[in-house]
Amino acid sequence: MTARTRTRARIRRPLARLTAGAAVALLAFAVPAGAQAAVPRTAPWPVPKPVPTTPAYCSSTLNPQLAARLSQDLATALAGRQDTVAFAVSDARAGVSCTYQASLHFDSASVVKATVMGAVLRRAEDEHRFLTDWEDSNLEQMITASDNTAATNLWNSLGMPYLQTFLKLAGMNDTQLGTAGYWGLTQITAADELKALDVYTGNPNVLTPGGKAYGLKLMSQVEADQRWGTPYGAPAGVTTHVKNGWLPRATHGWRVHSLGIFTGTAKDYRMAVLTQDNATESYGIDTIQLIAAAVHNDLGPALGTRTPAAAPRSGNTRAPELSDGSAPFGPVAH
Repeated sequence: MTARTRTRARIRRPLARLTAGAAVALLAFAVPAGAQAAVPRTAPWPVPKPVPTTPAYCSSTLNPQLAARLSQDLATALAGRQDTVAFAVSDARAGVSCTYQASLHFDSASVVKATVMGAVLRRAEDEHRFLTDWEDSNLEQMITASDNTAATNLWNSLGMPYLQTFLKLAGMNDTQLGTAGYWGLTQITAADELKALDVYTGNPNVLTPGGKAYGLKLMSQVEADQRWGTPYGAPAGVTTHVKNGWLPRATHGWRVHSLGIFTGTAKDYRMAVLTQDNATESYGIDTIQLIAAAVHNDLGPALGTRTPAAAPRSGNTRAPELSDGSAPFGPVAH
């Protein structure tokens, strides 16, 4: 081998040991200037898109899979809705709770009547007596027919100091009572409305079993045309107890709310759904019923017998579009 051959071999061997990346780098300098403009400026592999996540509306240490499925169903129910919504759901037996914007305040409309009833019942227990005929008659009209005169009678008889005491006893610390007699403008939250329902169910510190049973009985006898909302989709064998409110005002459109307690064999769950910014009463009812259908679909069947949840459905409601009369349409004087 000549000296020139040995020199060429020494040059070729280091080049053969170059990494692929280094070789590419060297070759880049050999590409004519005009050809470099044709080299793609983006990565040759697709950039992965972020995977959408389902909002964790519900939680449970006892049944995390059930909570996850209900969260998904609630997300489906809310998809595309244009109103402002808040809800709180609780099922102590299944160990599931759900919330969404539960601290947001709304005008109460007629759902405050469930709180007024609780205060009347508690007052009688404080005074160690039965309800008077007058109280019984007004309570029945206020709850089953949503009669406003009966609500005003009871509101005035209780007085603001006692009503405030009742709110504190029930743990409803974010509720602000309506002033100047406008009980329909009481400021409520979904979290506090669930506590109002707890007065008749899980809370042992407000009413006796007899008082709870009385309240549940009246809420189960609400007139048929006012049993929309949270009872929608309730399974057979579950008794529904409901109180609704529906109030249009000059701002935020229709307030449409529904409170529901659902009891039966091995069943005791409840939900409070509040909405506003509805163009019509019907639209608000449909929003609530989409949410209710999802809740009943997952919490209604017996534990251990659930099948994969179906997408919630609600019909196109045709409501009368008439206010519940719990507050004026425009501004009020305080």
